[in-house]
Amino acid sequence: MQYLIATRSPGKIREIKALLGFHPTRRFTTLAELGIEPTPVEEEIERFATFRENAMAKALYFAGLTGLPTIADDSGIAVTALGGAPGVRSRRFALDYAAGQGGASGDSAAEPTGEALDQANNALLLERLRGVPEERRDAHYACAVALALPNRPVLTTIGTVSGKIATEPQGEGGFGYDPIFFLPDLGLTFGQVSAEEKNRRSHRARAFNALRAMLSSGVTIP
Repeated sequence: MQYLIATRSPGKIREIKALLGFHPTRRFTTLAELGIEPTPVEEEIERFATFRENAMAKALYFAGLTGLPTIADDSGIAVTALGGAPGVRSRRFALDYAAGQGGASGDSAAEPTGEALDQANNALLLERLRGVPEERRDAHYACAVALALPNRPVLTTIGTVSGKIATEPQGEGGFGYDPIFFLPDLGLTFGQVSAEEKNRRSHRARAFNALRAMLSSGVTIP
């Protein structure tokens, strides 16, 4: 049985495959491996106010497009001092800001993507927290996972991990906001820990562990 991992983020694909692990009867494929090119429609899928709704919408869209059982997630970072922002707009944090400042060209080809967008998001978040003391830099990562199966209700789980926003990027690992997401108990950011350590304690790990627990409790899949 082939399952689709519905994301275009190389970092997410790497982590999700590691979290899913090897299974003798299940193969996990990606949008790129299936030759599914990005379309403007995809930008409208994650239009909801919660991570759970966005993950469900993405899983259902790509399951309908491919006919495959589909796993999707929506994740982001919520900063207490910013009223929970950027939240579900985490990936587009810097792009939204640029648009609000009149700096968006309207040409998606001109917008930063991948690592450049990660760096822009991190820089903006650090700027928004400039001068905020450590005791007020609390934040949490959240991840919602959805599994869409033919003719069955969508399964969803949520995972979170708490930390603080560092005052500068630290470490070269991970992706997204990892270099500035600081774990006080380790004294390190997610950008500094090993991939194995991150996959033991991250929001995504907790969401996928919850999904596995749900499935092992009696919910069967092909």
